[in-house]
Amino acid sequence: MLEENRKILPKNIELKSPRDTTDLAAWLAPLLKPGDVICLYGNLGSGKTFFAAALGRELGIPEFLDSPSFVLLKEYHSGPVPLYHLDLYRLKNTRELQDLGIFDILESGITLIEWPELAVELLPRRILNLELHFSFDGRRRGVEIVARDRFSAYFV
Repeated sequence: MLEENRKILPKNIELKSPRDTTDLAAWLAPLLKPGDVICLYGNLGSGKTFFAAALGRELGIPEFLDSPSFVLLKEYHSGPVPLYHLDLYRLKNTRELQDLGIFDILESGITLIEWPELAVELLPRRILNLELHFSFDGRRRGVEIVARDRFSAYFV
């Protein structure tokens, strides 16, 4: 799917295998820095958590990233940069999100947010620069990438 020396990716990528998803994570990881927030959209089973685990490995996190569905936030401080993985599926309102205290940690690490709909209402627009919209229709899996600001140059 991805050529090693390729500098630009298409905004819509068919993910034909798990390897394609891990290749996307490997391609994206070197672009990320503390303060980056990646919003992961998609239905249940579309590949959000699989991508998050692959990205964690690429960022040097030795632990396996699994879904934070029941704890809402998992923090990983064992890599070179902290990684925060949120799953907001079970939240009912923005007050519950504010109670998590994520606004205090966003600038110190890379943040992945699954089911980010409530978060985008509260987070500063300046940090919402990368969205991955995963899809799976039972046969085909893919991702649509919405990139803004410094990320927009990497996707066509």
